[in-house]
Amino acid sequence: MVVREGSNVTLRCAATGTPEPTVTWRREAGGTISLSNWHEVASIEGPELEITRVTRLHMGPYLCIASNGVPPTVSKRIVLIVHFQPMVFIENQLVGAYEGQTLTLECRSEAYPRPITYWTKPSNETIANDENYKVESIPKGYEITMKLVIRSVRAQDFGSFRCVATNSLGETDGKIKLYRIDRPPTTRRPGTRRESKKTWKIDHSHEKKAAGMKDEPMLKGDDNDDEQIDFQSATASSVFHWHLFTNLGITAITAILTAGLST
Repeated sequence: MVVREGSNVTLRCAATGTPEPTVTWRREAGGTISLSNWHEVASIEGPELEITRVTRLHMGPYLCIASNGVPPTVSKRIVLIVHFQPMVFIENQLVGAYEGQTLTLECRSEAYPRPITYWTKPSNETIANDENYKVESIPKGYEITMKLVIRSVRAQDFGSFRCVATNSLGETDGKIKLYRIDRPPTTRRPGTRRESKKTWKIDHSHEKKAAGMKDEPMLKGDDNDDEQIDFQSATASSVFHWHLFTNLGITAITAILTAGLST
């Protein structure tokens, strides 16, 4: 059953049997049926299904199911097709871009029969796929998503692009205006320095002098970096000096005791 949007339609399904069967209408894909008073029902009984001021939302297959309590239940399938002229929807009608930017423009169209879709440049030339433009249409039912990919925006691209949808019932277009913006900076801000790592420094020069060891100058790194010392190595050095002082102390006490015994 093919009808124009806005008209009235009646779907009929006659059934016979003993006892007399009842006919129930349902949508094949599930969902509700919108009646003339905008009341929505999951199913409706009767040999006829009347829809007033049909819209594209009514489009799809319907099942009339006949049953009288004696198996099996029988059904028939009726597909309702609604014709309407194209409509175009645009989410962003004003888009800013800079030269050299990769950009995607998008429109959404609704129409049935399925429309022919295309894009035009600001110079009103029809756009074909080439090294700088890619045109893509993604259909889903009576909806089509129209995409235009601009691989590198050029000076002649600033202006109004049109997305056009046309079928046997009419033609509709939408406009997206592309305007110039400054290219965002890509360099780091001046005066930014790498944060240096703070470390602990331990001076062991007095320990070395007490142990009779020669003090050596500490190694220095890059002039731009802070002097760093491995904390674990410094700790190990402190443990070594502690054992050294302990051994020296024991040696000194032993020497004093030996001297006392000799006396």
